[in-house]
Amino acid sequence: MLPKGVIGKIQANVSKPCFWKSLSSGQNWKSKSMRIIPDEFVGSTPGDFEHSVVISVRWGNSWQLWLEREKDDLYMIEEDWDEFVDDNHLGPNDNLFFRHDDTMFLEVQIFKNNGDEIMDVPLEVEPETEPLHSNTQSSYKDTATAASASASVEFSANGGTNGRAKEGCADIKNPERYLLNPENPYFVKTLAKKIDVLYVPKPVIQMYGLKFGPHDSTMSYLLPNDKINGLTKFYADGKSVCFNGWAGLCRKYNLKAGDSVVCELERSGGLVTAVRVHFFNENMR
Repeated sequence: MLPKGVIGKIQANVSKPCFWKSLSSGQNWKSKSMRIIPDEFVGSTPGDFEHSVVISVRWGNSWQLWLEREKDDLYMIEEDWDEFVDDNHLGPNDNLFFRHDDTMFLEVQIFKNNGDEIMDVPLEVEPETEPLHSNTQSSYKDTATAASASASVEFSANGGTNGRAKEGCADIKNPERYLLNPENPYFVKTLAKKIDVLYVPKPVIQMYGLKFGPHDSTMSYLLPNDKINGLTKFYADGKSVCFNGWAGLCRKYNLKAGDSVVCELERSGGLVTAVRVHFFNENMR
């Protein structure tokens, strides 16, 4: 565990509700007790965490975890929590600091017992998406985690990755041909299970210098003969951005885990105000 002095220093400038998780003797990260959300935290955020929670980490990766109640206790369901543990390779020397960000949203920092914070993608965790607007026709496999600017993936000549690739991830060749405006920023999104918001990968934001409207400002998803409204959401770091309303779009168009779409970002007045969603498969329309 972290020394109490280090814990106090980390929490000193945090005004929002928060809690810690670390292992005690006889526990591992997949123990049932690790899945519980403390009563004090739930009580300090009334109504914010009832059905699911979206957890984000420093490097932009995010997971949605469904919640369940057992008597008076609120738990993250086992399958979703175990995926979070595996993706981050949590071990006995890790300490998790959870901080309330917004309704359904938590930010988590991972610290080693010596106080060092993990600031980048743990080894062997695949990136979700990467910017694709370049002269190459390579495309990333979009997995259950989001992209990191420092993540490294090698490409083969046919555009596939030389590393691990998850089953069911579609490979969209030459995604530029789907764009309404070839000058627009874009990325390929392959659905992961239970993610109910659309994250804009940080490398895409950085590459194009993207700017967004204020927190909770209206945006739109543009589809053939359809328009679905959503909201722009910021995390506490002011750099991680997502759009809600994505889950409703996926249900309406029967998009499932493994399906891929091209997300073309539309700007107005210098701000991203819409995502034009391109289906590459006729069966998905």
